[in-house]
Parts: sequence; structure tokens; C-alpha cells
Amino acid sequence: MKKEIWFGLTIMALVVLTAFILLPAPSQMANGHLGLLMLALVVVAIMLGFPTAFTLMGMGMIFAWIAYKSQNPALAVQQTLDLMVQRAYSVMSNDVLISIPLFVFMGYLIERANLIEKLFKSMHLAMARVPGSLAVATIVTCAIFATATGIVGAVVTLMGLLALPAMLRAGYSVQLSAGAITAGGCLGILIPPSVMLIVYGATAGVSVVKLYAGAFFPGIMLATLYVLYVVIIAKLKPSMAPPMSAEDRFVPLPAFAQVVSKDISNTVLPGLIGALKGKRNAAVPLRELLNHLGIALMPVLAVAAIMGTIYFKVTAPLPVEAVSGVVAMGGDLADSTGAAEEASSVSGLAEPEAGGLQEPPGVAEVAKADAAPSAEPVKAESPAAATAAAEAPVAQAERRPAPVSFWIGLASCAVALALFYAYFSFVRLEIFKMLLGSFFPLAIMILAVLGTIVFGLATPTEAAAMGSLGGLLLAASYRRLNYVVLRESVYLTAKTSAMVCWLFVGSSIFSAAFALLGGQEIINTWVLGMDLTPLQFMILAQVVIFLLGWPLEWTEIIVIFMPIFIPLLPHFGIDPLFFGLLVALNLQTAFLSPPVAMAAFYLKGVSPPHVTLNQIFAGMMPFMAIQVFAIFLLYTFPAIGMWLPEVLYK
Repeated sequence: MKKEIWFGLTIMALVVLTAFILLPAPSQMANGHLGLLMLALVVVAIMLGFPTAFTLMGMGMIFAWIAYKSQNPALAVQQTLDLMVQRAYSVMSNDVLISIPLFVFMGYLIERANLIEKLFKSMHLAMARVPGSLAVATIVTCAIFATATGIVGAVVTLMGLLALPAMLRAGYSVQLSAGAITAGGCLGILIPPSVMLIVYGATAGVSVVKLYAGAFFPGIMLATLYVLYVVIIAKLKPSMAPPMSAEDRFVPLPAFAQVVSKDISNTVLPGLIGALKGKRNAAVPLRELLNHLGIALMPVLAVAAIMGTIYFKVTAPLPVEAVSGVVAMGGDLADSTGAAEEASSVSGLAEPEAGGLQEPPGVAEVAKADAAPSAEPVKAESPAAATAAAEAPVAQAERRPAPVSFWIGLASCAVALALFYAYFSFVRLEIFKMLLGSFFPLAIMILAVLGTIVFGLATPTEAAAMGSLGGLLLAASYRRLNYVVLRESVYLTAKTSAMVCWLFVGSSIFSAAFALLGGQEIINTWVLGMDLTPLQFMILAQVVIFLLGWPLEWTEIIVIFMPIFIPLLPHFGIDPLFFGLLVALNLQTAFLSPPVAMAAFYLKGVSPPHVTLNQIFAGMMPFMAIQVFAIFLLYTFPAIGMWLPEVLYK
């Protein structure tokens, strides 16, 4: 622990020393320099352990009073107090922040319902044949559970109690085990629904809906990179992640499955269908056979429902444009155009001849001209034309042919289902039943919450309310909903929400004081004076955020430093949405970089005594490098994050 303390003190000393070197002498200091000094003092105070929210408020009020005093000493105190009240009220009236307590409540309910144990066991068995299966199952379980809860400390702690002992018993290295748990547990701050994205959206003025849509694929990409790293390590160094033994992969079969697999077939569909015929099912209850046949056919029914919905969507007829208001009554467009031309020529509205301007027509001529079009009888349509006109709406309402891509997708699904059922044994049926009881309820709830937000069916606040209701129903269905669970969830939700809201109040006061002192102008002038290209500015910003992740947490980085970077983005032509996705990936390092790597301390608190903090830090380093590589991929291929928002919100 001494090394970490010395490291932290060294960082603080460097911050103070840099401030004194870069700032001019006290006699030459302007208000802008005081703003930079305030920024340095806030960082040092937070690293010393002072509460972030109250440090921001205190520093903001002190330096705001200094700024107002330099302008009008008599009103400095009143203006400072008015600033505090106005900033606090603006945070209270921010509609975006309403979704934070609802999402947090959903997360605590799912965590207190203790669903992670079943999820980890089912994932562990489902991936038994994958190299490094325990670590892979840990990352996947962490990603799913962290997405449902969004609470890094809870996920890392629970997985440390469940997965770490299992991996150590199986012979996994301490470093790989610790890295998989800490990195997987941090995915919840990136994969939506994420509280961090809400905080960034409220700070930067970016749509939370677009942030959720943009962060979906980068989050999946990062989790996939973690899994690929574990699989490669397990292949290259089997001693770090030995394969599972046959005893660990053993899944007990129920009595009927043992009879059917032995007498008829070990494959599920032939076995169950064969058992329904003749006298061979005498030893097996018919009701149990039908129940399990229905469970086995769920993938087919799900694919049929999804592809059927897609088919009706892509073949829906084009909307018929309403043109009846444009065409004259009693005739078609050509007739009405001709009548208009005739009326124009009769009423004297044609271009004048070379002889000069004509006198306006008399009243009789005007009446004659007005009556001319209506006096002309409407031509009777032929029976064929009437039939064609009657069938026109029917032709337009016909369904369009499905595109080739749909049929390719349908064929791919059919091939995948055929391969799935060809190897769908009764052992896999039992694992599938475990997943039905653990993975699919969580996945459906998460997809329902995200789907309603991304597709515009509900606002984030409304979706968060439905997610909270889903968490209640999920806990009740697992018989975990009681007074103690509800009380703890409400208490922790109030505590976390108060922390976030006070952070916003503090950051709002701090930003106002920083702007009053002119600190933002000095930074803008300094950065613009460097004459950077957009790429160089992006690299500089991400390096600064990466380094800030060492001494600070993501909350401090967003509420303190994002208001400094955001005003510079328009000058370099950078989309705030894309910048936010890069920051979200980068802020994963705040939980994995020492000395303030909170994920390491969460894991250390529940790990065996022989697991040291240095081993946990060493295990996190490769996953930190993967995060940097993911940032590079996202910047090189922006479509990873920007494609879905552009498609959905053109």
C-alpha cells in the first residue's frame, strides 16, 4: 500500500508544481490564471480524499466571490449566493436526470435478487468447450449483469465471490482471473442503459437516446475483444487457463431424458418425437414429453416470429399520397389544367400582345369567362377507364416483393437452426433450460428497455420507469422480492442519486466560477494557438482524459473537464456525439488504472488473502491495453458508433 500512497503524493506534487511553473507571479495574475489555479486545487483536494461534490461547490463559491469582488465588492456576497441558488435550481429542473434514480433502482433490485449465481452457472456450462471457458463465461456474465445494473462495485464484488474461487480452483492464474472480473465488471458504464452516458449527455447537451444507440456496438466490440484475448491466452498458454475437466462439465439428466436418450435417440427432436409414438413412451409421462418438446421448439418459434415481423415490415405497401385535394372536382388533372388554361385565355389573363396593355374586360365578359369552364360538360369516362381508376388504390395497396437480403437472412437462419438441432442433445437441453431461467429474462428486459429508447417508443425516463417495474417483476418471479430487499434497494438508490445530483450542482457552480474568471478563454486561446489539426486535438484530448483516469474517477472527469473540452469541438469540426463515444471508451480506464482503480479495491475486498493488490493491478494491464486499442478502432472506423444513430435518426 505504501507504493500507491507515494504514487498518489507524487501525482499531487506534480500537479502543484506544474501550476506554479505555468502560472505567472502573484502580482501579475489575472482572473483567468486564478481559474487555472482553482482547477489545479480541485484536483489536489479530490486526491486528498475530500468529497468531490462539496469540494467543487466550495471552490466554486470561493472563486466566484473573488470574481464578483473584482467587479463590484458591495454585491459580491449576494451575487455568489444567487449563483448557487440558480445553479442548484437548474439541476433540479433538468428532465434528463430523472432517469438516473430509476435506472439505479432497477440495478439494485436485480443485484439484490441474487440472479447472478444462476446466470454464471448456466454461462459456465454453455461455454464449457470454449478455451478459457471460465474466464469467457465470467466476462459474458459481467457484461450482461453490468448492463442490467450499471453498478460496477456490485458486479465486481459479486463476481469476485462467485467466479474468482472457481477459477482459482480450476488452476487459472490470479492475474487472468482478476483481469477478467474487473474488466468485465466495468462494461456496465459503457453498454447502455448506462448512467455515465446520461451524465455525459446532460453535461454536453447531447441526446441521451443517440448516445445509447451509438454506444451499443462499441460496447459489444469491447466485450468481444476481451473474450478474444482470453481465448488466445488459453490457446497459447494453457497453464494460465486450463480446460475444464469432465467432472466440471457433467450435467445430470432427469429420469425421462435418460430413458429417451438410451432407448430412442440422444438428439432432442428425434428422441422426443419418437417417444410420442407407440408403446415406447410407456415409461415416460406424455405431459413431460410435450412440455420439453415445446421448450425445444422455442428457437424455431422465436426465429419464425422475428422473421415474420421483418417480412411484413419490408413488404408493407408504400403509403398512398393524398392528391384528391389538388385535382379539380369532376375531372382528372389534365382536364383541370386545360380548363384553367381556357379560363385564363378567355378572362384576359394571357400575356399582352405587342400592341400594348389591354383595357380590363367588362363585367359581362368576366361573367362569361367565369361561366365558360363550368358550362362545358364533363367528359364521361369510358368503362375501361372507370375500372382502372377503381383498381388503382388496390394496385397501390399490394405488398412489395421481399428483397433478396431478406431471403438470404432467412436461408442463413434455416441453416443455423438445422445445425443447432443436429447437435441439440439432452445435455444441451438442460443447459438451455438453465439459460431460460437466468439469461433470457435479463436479456429480454434489457432489450425491451433499450428497444423502446432507441426506436423512439419511449423517452429514457419512461423506459427507466418500465425497467424498474421489470426489475420488481423479475425479483418477484424469482421469489426474492421482500421488504428487506425493497428497503435496501430504495436506500441505496437514494444514496447514489443524491451523490450524482450533488455532483451536478457542484460541477455547475464550479463551471460558472471558471467561466467568470475567464479560465475557459485562456484554455481556448492556448489550444487554438497551437494550430492543431482535428486528429492532433483528438489525440491530445484522449491522452489528457486517459491520464486523468489515474487519479480521478469518471464522475469527476465528466463534470469537471468535459465543460472545458466541449466548447472547443465546433472549431475542429468534431461531433459531440462521436467525442462522447470516445470518452466513454476512454473512461473505462478510470476503473482499471492505479492508484484509484476502484475495481481492484472492490475485488481485493472479497478475494482470498494470498491474492495481492499488485497481482490484481498486473491482471488489469492487458485489458487496459485492449481499451486503448478499442479507442483506436473506433476513431479509425467511426461507423462502429455512428452507423446506428445515423440510420435511426436521419
